[in-house]
Amino acid sequence: MSRPTLKLPAKSAVPNSIDDVRWSSRKPVRGGAASPKQSVAERASRLAAKAAHQAAEFEKKSRPAPRFNPDAPRRPAHVAKPVQAAGAEPAREEAPRRREESRPELPKKVYPKRGVARSTGARALPPPRVFTEDSAVRPDTRTADTPPPSPVVQARHEVPSSPQPARSDVPRRPLHEPPRLSKRIAEMTQCSRREADEWIENGWVRVDGVVVTTLGTRVHPNAKVEIKEDASKHETESVTILLNKPLDEAPEPAEGGSEAAMRLIRPENRWDEDDSRLTFKATHLRGLAQAGKLDAESTGMLVFTQEGSVARRITGDDTRLEKEYMVRVEGELTPEGMKLLNHGLALDDVKLKRAQVSWQNEQQLRFVLHESKKQQIQRMCELVGLRVTSIKRIRIGSVSLGKLPAGKWRYLRENERF
Repeated sequence: MSRPTLKLPAKSAVPNSIDDVRWSSRKPVRGGAASPKQSVAERASRLAAKAAHQAAEFEKKSRPAPRFNPDAPRRPAHVAKPVQAAGAEPAREEAPRRREESRPELPKKVYPKRGVARSTGARALPPPRVFTEDSAVRPDTRTADTPPPSPVVQARHEVPSSPQPARSDVPRRPLHEPPRLSKRIAEMTQCSRREADEWIENGWVRVDGVVVTTLGTRVHPNAKVEIKEDASKHETESVTILLNKPLDEAPEPAEGGSEAAMRLIRPENRWDEDDSRLTFKATHLRGLAQAGKLDAESTGMLVFTQEGSVARRITGDDTRLEKEYMVRVEGELTPEGMKLLNHGLALDDVKLKRAQVSWQNEQQLRFVLHESKKQQIQRMCELVGLRVTSIKRIRIGSVSLGKLPAGKWRYLRENERF
């Protein structure tokens, strides 16, 4: 069977019209020729006509259907419509009653008077004016013919029934207060407010010959302010302090452990053999935070720092710093129990990281941990049949406690890093 072939009309040599030119430029397709392409103007007019048709259909559908109104007056059937005279304007019929007229009238919104809050109903009134003997009393200029003030004005200046203190009893700040001492120092030396506060706390500022160490003190503009030369050499520094926590410094139930140990950081408790070149200042205690904790029964190294990066490296969840402890225990430890202490135990259904546990002597174990959980060492020893009698932390990372006596503190040296 032969395949059907597509037969095309013969092309004329010369086109007879514009349509012939358009048709000649189109490629033939099976079943006929493609429709000519519309111009931009034709397409825009077609879309506009389509949109107008859709809008008319939507308005026709959304128009409410007329309802029967029994109260509306009816025109008798035998009364004919008035005949319109020739040349006269057509008479307008009365418009039918609208749908809204049949609805009940809504109550009008009532707004509160001026000066009254809409949400709480509280009246915003100026404070009552108190006249004294020294103040001039305004004379009453009203006459017999002058009408009394309107009730709206009276209500606006009405004094509330609740008793309020007089203006003279309320303490008010003076309009022109003397400047703060830190601001005065910053203007004199072009330093920051923080540096000025440090100079005041360190006792390097005198006002009229008197040393001022209280922050927020205000001074008279004409007061004589003197600053020691040590202030110009001072540089704002962040310090880290190591403390050997003794056993008798266990925190009280209503007091935090950091506050109890912070009391030991005083100039008289500094270690005599501290070779740091830093001089103790009161500003070293500002913003000092404890990095890492010790249980009440534990002793050893505590770290206090003003640097957030140091605190994050010690207490962060992703920290890799080793923490070494000396632990005194009672009981018998089997070889299997020693293996479990190194790796294999779990607390709160969470497997512990690998630890390094070994015998230091007959009664003391050496723990090297890579994580810190609450009472971790005590709970680990209980799982293998041991009872802990004392715990002492001697190292964090590469910084060791060394010969630092109990109850003493020292600064972190320049060659030490956490």
